[in-house]
Amino acid sequence: MFRFETEVDKARRILLGQRLTDTNTEASSALRALRGTPGEREQPLHVWAMDERGGLAGGLTARTWASWLLVDLLWVDAAHRGAGLGAQLLSRAEESARTDRSCAYARVETWDFQAPGFYRRQGYEVVGEVPDYPPGVTEFILTKRL
Repeated sequence: MFRFETEVDKARRILLGQRLTDTNTEASSALRALRGTPGEREQPLHVWAMDERGGLAGGLTARTWASWLLVDLLWVDAAHRGAGLGAQLLSRAEESARTDRSCAYARVETWDFQAPGFYRRQGYEVVGEVPDYPPGVTEFILTKRL
């Protein structure tokens, strides 16, 4: 018999994550090979573009893990869109991931109204689609070999 609870519990979340990591590592030779290497832990990677007054013109936040660059957020201020700033931010992140962190691949998720065309122009390929996430919107998963 089990008792089910629904409250948020940080300590249990950490324990759950560790147990899942242990189970996955036991089941996967690729994950076992990562143990004890720099690729085992996620590392943040941020690229910022500041305008002439020091304001945020655009930025990219990402993580690297297991030879992958995982792009989380990419945004360019409306005043600077269309000038290639987004491509420059992404290119700098990819270059840093490739040269400084030995990443071979990149991954990003974007919605249909955001930037799937932008990422395709940067060499990314759609590897998955999630319709109605959220309802009425399609999420695209794109990857690129660096």
